[in-house]
Amino acid sequence: MPRSLSTILLLIASNTFMTIAWYGHLRFKDVSWLKDIGLFGTILISWAIAFVEYSLMVPANRIGSAEHGGPFSLLQLKIIQEVISIVVFLIFTTILFKTEEIKLNHLIGFVFLIIAVYFFFKK
Repeated sequence: MPRSLSTILLLIASNTFMTIAWYGHLRFKDVSWLKDIGLFGTILISWAIAFVEYSLMVPANRIGSAEHGGPFSLLQLKIIQEVISIVVFLIFTTILFKTEEIKLNHLIGFVFLIIAVYFFFKK
C-alpha cells in the first residue's frame, strides 16, 4: 500500500478516535451505565480512547513525513489532518447530535479549507 494512502487511512482512523474522545462523552447521558460516571471517570474513558488515537496518529505522521521517506512535508501533513478532522467531525455530529445543523456558511468554510489544501500542495 502506498505511504500516502497508509498515512491518510491512519489519519482517518486516528481522527475518528480523537472525535469520540473529545466529544463522545457528551452522549454519555444517553447510556445508562455511563450517565452517572462523573467527570473523573469521563476523563479516564476519554484518555483511554485518546491513547488509541495517538497510537494511530504517531505512525501516520511518521509514515507520511518526508523526513522519514514519506510523501508529505510537515505543513502538508498538518493540513491533511485538519481537513480529515473536520470531515470526521461533520459526520460524527450529523449522526450522533441531531440538534446540530450543517448550514451554508459551514459548507463555504469547508470549501475555503479545500482551497487552503490546494495552496499547501502548490509548488
